[in-house]
Amino acid sequence: MNAFAASRMLRSGLAALLFATIGLQAHAQSGDDKYQPQVGQSGKDVVWVPTNDELVRRMLEIAKVTKDDLLFDLGAGDGKIAIAAARIHGARSVGIEFNPEMAALAKRNAERAGVSDRVTIINGDIFKEDFTKATVISMYLLPELNLRLRPTLLKMRPGTRLVTNSFTMGDWEPDQVFSSNASGFGGSSGYFWIVPAQVEGEWNLDGMDGNASVRLNLSQKYQRVGGTITVGGKAQPLLDPRLEGVELQFRYLAPSTGQLTVVKANYTDAGTLKGQVGMYSSNGFEGRRVAK
Repeated sequence: MNAFAASRMLRSGLAALLFATIGLQAHAQSGDDKYQPQVGQSGKDVVWVPTNDELVRRMLEIAKVTKDDLLFDLGAGDGKIAIAAARIHGARSVGIEFNPEMAALAKRNAERAGVSDRVTIINGDIFKEDFTKATVISMYLLPELNLRLRPTLLKMRPGTRLVTNSFTMGDWEPDQVFSSNASGFGGSSGYFWIVPAQVEGEWNLDGMDGNASVRLNLSQKYQRVGGTITVGGKAQPLLDPRLEGVELQFRYLAPSTGQLTVVKANYTDAGTLKGQVGMYSSNGFEGRRVAK
């Protein structure tokens, strides 16, 4: 069996599993007099199953969508998520949909919902269209498609929020798992991630706690970080290190006082770390990555 055939079998198997899980009965869904989509109809890489209204609400709520966001829905279908983001949260949204008839329906749905000024529907391929300006990404795709998109998603601006219906991102663990109370087809569970800044490496921290030489060594796998901090020539492990988007936080024992000290820093667009020592301290510092 070649790789292409194996991939097709995997897609078919996953689709069958999805149908079995949600007890799907293929039937006509709400369309209009120009086009009536059918649940389970074939698309480019997936079959169409609309996300239920309750899970749409939860996805947008968990992603904390606001009027300041630009949401891209990858595989937009009839435009439900893009429209809800604009109508309920005031966001600008873009839906990318491969099926031209479905894309046209989504445009008409946006017009009927009165949000066509904030919703754009693109008839295109999610693997070819540019969505890198998004602040929020929503998806309801099969796992293998999530994995194909993962490298692109991880290169997006740190802090970008990502929310999916039903399927994960492989070994990139979600920051949050959630569910809805909806019954029937369309999914009842979702996953949420924040794209992490790439902070792995060695850093010089200037101006930190009055020390002329502080060295920070960070290891990273997605949003999980660890490492050591060297102050006054003495290295110690980071305690409770956390990375959420651009926000890095850890604790260490300050050599001068022996007290447990909190460090908070933000990864900047310039590729530096700007932070402070202590919860209420005005003692700021700047970190620069050591060139190799």
